[in-house]
Amino acid sequence: MGHAGMAAAAVRYLGSAASPAVEALPRPQLRCVGEDERAPVGQEEFRRVLGTFASGVTVVTAPATDASPAPAGFVCQSFSSLSLDPPLVAFMVGRTSTTWPRIARAGVFCVNVLGARQGELCRAFAVSGASGADKFAGVAHDPAPATGSPRLAGTLAWIDCAIHAVHTGGDHLIVVGRVQALGTGDGVQEGPLLFYRGRFGRLTERTTAHSDGRQPPQ
Repeated sequence: MGHAGMAAAAVRYLGSAASPAVEALPRPQLRCVGEDERAPVGQEEFRRVLGTFASGVTVVTAPATDASPAPAGFVCQSFSSLSLDPPLVAFMVGRTSTTWPRIARAGVFCVNVLGARQGELCRAFAVSGASGADKFAGVAHDPAPATGSPRLAGTLAWIDCAIHAVHTGGDHLIVVGRVQALGTGDGVQEGPLLFYRGRFGRLTERTTAHSDGRQPPQ
């Protein structure tokens, strides 16, 4: 399935945003908690506990298309490597995201891994796509080599992908990308931008071994 076909498959989850040229498929039934059940944990407690897991911060971008004449981008903490063979990565995006449909139609994306000094860049891309703000205003970028998705300047790394699969996950979608090209960026020496308990942070020291001298598992 080509990029356009994968994009068409992706937008089936967003019937209201589907292109007229794409036949809308039935929305998959989601089940988190039944009407006669009580959620095992409250949302605030869920956020509080899960907030103790520090994560890196990325900006996922996609190129302009005929339907979306401007490039798209949003901040994403839920990014992960997935497979070595074939090379796959994954990110999660809320089903109500207004930026995701534009990425889905493009069928491709680039993951930009932010460095410790890129907190302001992160805030610029964290605004809602519905606001109409130009997230790329004043942001230096060039086309990623395989897909043409915006590759932001000064990042630690970039991963250029085609959409490989999209799965439902509660109130989010799980987007799997097949890596077409990747590399490290200009900011690789400064360390990552981290998000921990609702705030940005950075590594205070660099270490590649355990306290007893053993190397960490690979």
